[in-house]
Amino acid sequence: MEKVILNNKLECPVIGIGTFMLSPAEAQNSVREALKMGYSLVDTANAYVNERACGRGMKESGIRREDIFLSTKLWPSEYENENAVDETLERLGTNYIDLLYIHQPAGNWLAGYRQLEKAYKEGKVKAIGISNFEGKYLEELQTKWEIVPQFIQVEAHPYFTQSQLRKILDQYEIRLMSWYPLGHGDKALLEEPVFIELAKKYGKTPTQIILRWHTQMGFVVIPGSKNVEHIKDNLDILDFKLTEEEMAEIAKLDKGERYYHRTDAQLANFASWKPQFETR
Repeated sequence: MEKVILNNKLECPVIGIGTFMLSPAEAQNSVREALKMGYSLVDTANAYVNERACGRGMKESGIRREDIFLSTKLWPSEYENENAVDETLERLGTNYIDLLYIHQPAGNWLAGYRQLEKAYKEGKVKAIGISNFEGKYLEELQTKWEIVPQFIQVEAHPYFTQSQLRKILDQYEIRLMSWYPLGHGDKALLEEPVFIELAKKYGKTPTQIILRWHTQMGFVVIPGSKNVEHIKDNLDILDFKLTEEEMAEIAKLDKGERYYHRTDAQLANFASWKPQFETR
C-alpha cells in the first residue's frame, strides 16, 4: 500500500474505505470486507452514526488494530462536550484514533479544535484534522491553532482541484483528503474523453483513472461503497502510474467549480443537530 507522510511524520495510506451514507449494517460489512482485501484506512464520523458498526467491522476483519489507520470526526454539537473524544473512542471500541477531525466550522468550533489538541497531547489521537474549513474559517484558525493540523478533508475532484486552498496547505505540509472524489456521481466527469482514453490504455475503468489521479496529486482518497465488488475495484489502482503529460491533460479539466455549496443557515443547523448515536 502506498502511503503519504504527514507533517508529524505519521504515515497514512493513500486510499481508504469511506462510510458516508452507509447504514450501520452496510458500514460494518464494507469495513470488514475492505480490510480483508487489503485496505488499511477507514473513515467515519459522529454524524454518520455508524462508528460502532465500523468498530465491529474492524474487529471482524481479523486485521490488527495497529495495522489500521482509523479516521473519524467530531460533530459541532459535540465540540463543547468535554467527554466527546472518550465517547467516540468507546463507540469505536478502541483506545486511540489515528486521525480525528472537527467536522464543520459551525458552533463553537474553536472549542472543538482545542479538544483535538488536548487529545493529541494525551496520546488519544495520533493526528488531527479539519473538515470543510476553507476561506475565512481557515484564515481564522491559522491565527489560533497551537498544533498545526495534519489533514484537511474537503471536496476535491478533477473539476475542482482546490488550487487556491492548496497554496495554504503547502505552507504547513497539511495533507488533503478528498470527498466527492468522483464528482458526486456526475456522469459528465466519468465520461470525459481523457478518462475514456486512459482507461483503454491502462486496462482500467474511468473511475480507477480518477482515483489514481487523486493519489498522484498527493491527495488521500476515501471512496465509499456498500458493493464489495466496487470496493475491490477501487483498490485496484496502484499497479500503474499516469505520466506527467497525462496529469497535465487532466489538469485542463479544472473548472474551479464545486458541487456542494454550504450556506450560513446550514452551518447554524449543523451546530444544533445532535446525532442519535447507535446504542450497541
